[in-house]
Amino acid sequence: MMNEENQGNAPKRMSLKKKSSGTMTLQNAGGAKKVQVEVRKKKFNFDPKERKAQLEQEAIAKQKAEEEARKAEEARKAEEAKKAEEARKAAAAKAEADKKAKEAAKAAAVKAQPKPTPAPHKEKHEDKATEELRRAQEEQQKRKSEEESKRLAEQARKLAEENEARWAAEEEARSHENDDDDSTTSQYVREAEARQEREAENRGRHRDRNGDRRSAKRFEENEQNSNNRRQKGGKGGKSVKGAAKLNQQQHGFNRPAVPVNRDVEIGETITVAELAAKMAVKATEVIKTLMKLGEMVTINQVLDQATAQLVAEEMGHKVILRKENELEDELLNGNKDSKAEATPRAPVVTIMGHVDHGKTSLLDYIRKSKVAVGEAGGITQRIGAYHVQTRNDGITFLDTPGHAAFTAMRARGAQCTDIVVLVVAADDGVMPQTLEAIQHAQAAKVPMIVAINKMDKPGADPQRVINELMQHSVIPESMGGENQFVEVSAKTGMGVDDLLEAITLQAEVLELKAVHDGMAEGVTIESRLDKGRGPVATVLVRSGTLKKGDIILCGLQYGRVRSMRNENGKEVTEAGPSIPVEVFGLSGVPAAGDEVTVVADERKAREVALFRQGKYRELKIAKQKSAQLASMFKESNASELKVVLKADTQGSVEAISDALLKLGNEEVQVKIIGSGVGGITANDATLAAADGAVVIGFNVRADGPARQVIDSESVDLHYYSVIYDLIDDVKKAMSGLLKKEIRENFIGYAEVREIFRHPKYGAIAGCMVVEGVVKRSAPIRVLRDNTVIFEGELDSLRRFKDDVSEVKQNNECGICVKNYQDVRVGDRIECFEKVEVARTLD
Repeated sequence: MMNEENQGNAPKRMSLKKKSSGTMTLQNAGGAKKVQVEVRKKKFNFDPKERKAQLEQEAIAKQKAEEEARKAEEARKAEEAKKAEEARKAAAAKAEADKKAKEAAKAAAVKAQPKPTPAPHKEKHEDKATEELRRAQEEQQKRKSEEESKRLAEQARKLAEENEARWAAEEEARSHENDDDDSTTSQYVREAEARQEREAENRGRHRDRNGDRRSAKRFEENEQNSNNRRQKGGKGGKSVKGAAKLNQQQHGFNRPAVPVNRDVEIGETITVAELAAKMAVKATEVIKTLMKLGEMVTINQVLDQATAQLVAEEMGHKVILRKENELEDELLNGNKDSKAEATPRAPVVTIMGHVDHGKTSLLDYIRKSKVAVGEAGGITQRIGAYHVQTRNDGITFLDTPGHAAFTAMRARGAQCTDIVVLVVAADDGVMPQTLEAIQHAQAAKVPMIVAINKMDKPGADPQRVINELMQHSVIPESMGGENQFVEVSAKTGMGVDDLLEAITLQAEVLELKAVHDGMAEGVTIESRLDKGRGPVATVLVRSGTLKKGDIILCGLQYGRVRSMRNENGKEVTEAGPSIPVEVFGLSGVPAAGDEVTVVADERKAREVALFRQGKYRELKIAKQKSAQLASMFKESNASELKVVLKADTQGSVEAISDALLKLGNEEVQVKIIGSGVGGITANDATLAAADGAVVIGFNVRADGPARQVIDSESVDLHYYSVIYDLIDDVKKAMSGLLKKEIRENFIGYAEVREIFRHPKYGAIAGCMVVEGVVKRSAPIRVLRDNTVIFEGELDSLRRFKDDVSEVKQNNECGICVKNYQDVRVGDRIECFEKVEVARTLD
């Protein structure tokens, strides 16, 4: 069953047999219609004989056609050959005819040429026809030449007429243009045309001249080469060679027998290489000379003018010093008005003396104020400038610090002043800073008035003060000296009027005068950085009048005066001579002691300030390089306490820096890696964190970003308002950096009474502890005849048969010395201990 089903479902086999009938569906309007189609096959009968006969006929026809084509090709070639032969013959005939024509023309031309007059004996042989032909040809040529000359003359006449008309028109047009154009423009045009013509002519001349020169040069070279060849080939070769050799010897370089001395121009700074070039010597010679003078330098190091002058003179050259600040001198000298009249001015008085001798209290009584109460620690730590009105023009007081650290401030105060008031406490006498103030006053050649203060105290002894001052050349007027002595009391006011009278009298003797009109000049007493107003400088005017809006040049800084305040904080618009004011508007914080000058041109002030900053930077770099080079040759194992210092005023920064740098010794030193005026910023904190430095703020505080850096980096920060505390703390920190001192403390010793030999320990000393205690862990020394022969430690310590850690006095013990067997009877074993002791800078 399964096989039958499979056979029924199997596909039918395909066949190529076509059907004889089929059904086709036709579509029309009535609908679809099926039509039966029958396919009928057509029968084709094939006869081989007929096919063969057909092929033979086709072959015969093809052969016949090829034969006809070959014959036609041969006929065509024969025709072409015939035509070519005819053309060749025609060309040859033509060439022959041309040749004959040329020969005939040549013969005719020869006959036509005029012949010389024949001799009388040949005239009778001349042909008559030839003579007539020649005459006819001559007449014809003459006639043609006349016609040609007439034609050329007519053309020349017509061309001349045309040119004349055209030139007349151009001249008329040019005259109209000249009338219309400007005379200056036509002159420029004529000059340009003339210049172009000259250049063209010169180019032609140069070209001809260069050509002639080149040809002449080539001719000379050829002549020289030929002469050289003749000389080499002849007998004179040796003489020429000898002359050349003699010429070479004559033109050789002759070394000078003595050094050449030159005029060397030296500016304010010069490098070693530049100095060597100006002296025409090698840089190594300059370095060698500097090393002989004790200076270690490199070839690119900058030398100051004094050092360069010393080196040049040492090497035998003449030195010409040049100033590079010509613009600065011109700017400063231009402000001086010699025609202005000087009028009396108020004296500038500086109060100096030892700390706590009552300088500020005395000034407070004069000013009717209480400055000393508000000062940190009750001591003055900056210069204060005050103007007090008296019966004349008034008095300007400068209050200087008395602490030892403020030496520079006192020296600056003495330089700015007219009179020095030396305050000495009657109960304390002359102190170190009193002597220093005397030295500053004498160095500045300033008259001095001595105020013996604290006369209200029971222990006041003014005579002792006078005697001590006389030992230092301060002699009162009552004893024939030049110094006035006034006894005062800042507390009760005793003698204050006498002091003011003495100051006024001294000022009248000095006849102090200054120019009130014109541009102001002064000096910077103190400077600071105000958080809200920027750089602030306390300026004491010396001459002229300082006005609001003036352009001032102050040391390395410059600016326009935005506002001015007096010592009471009131705004002022101008300040005359001897008047101290606070000035706002500078580009930066100036250094205390810088000269202040009013200038007219802000651009020049900026140039001078930038020039000064550049020179200051160069000198600073030169000092750093010299210090680095000197440290290379100097071995130093000193520890460094790195400090970042910020203070409220420039004078405080200067004083604290000097005080800290003096604290060091050979083992520990203070290195100030950063300092400035104003609050502690994030940059200061970052610098301290990078170098592991201590940040010190003197009367300033750290801002918000700085505190964040300090907290995150754990920077050591200290605030101070009194210089005593600052110096003491830095001393303690430096003492901690000192290496601890190791001391040896004697503990005890034992005498060797007997020597025992042990197979394991070797020599064992039987000892008696004579003094102190012998410890097992302590180091020992072996002494023989009070001479140390061994230093080491114990290997074992026994009391009878027991190991013990120590043996006290008057007890026997056995001692085995480690790594030492030469112990003898009578030796002394000394026991000691090492103790580390902290050191201080004091």
